[in-house]
Amino acid sequence: MTGAGLPTGGDIPVSITACPNGPLLVRGSFEILTPAGEVIPPRRKTVALCRCGISALKPFCDGSHKAINFRTEPEPPASQPRLPS
Repeated sequence: MTGAGLPTGGDIPVSITACPNGPLLVRGSFEILTPAGEVIPPRRKTVALCRCGISALKPFCDGSHKAINFRTEPEPPASQPRLPS
């Protein structure tokens, strides 16, 4: 549970998936904080975070990227070295 009393997914590791031309999907046990450090209730175990900057529900995605034809950078080549975790 978070400070807001909402489930966070227990011991499920966090994963972030960058959807092509869409949001970042965040799954697992996580907290989203405001710049002041206040918890933003995720409301779900998986959330979609806005990448296009147009969402009226920031930091969450509301699907507005489709209306503006938001496009992401192409995927890096598979041979690119992985970042340390």
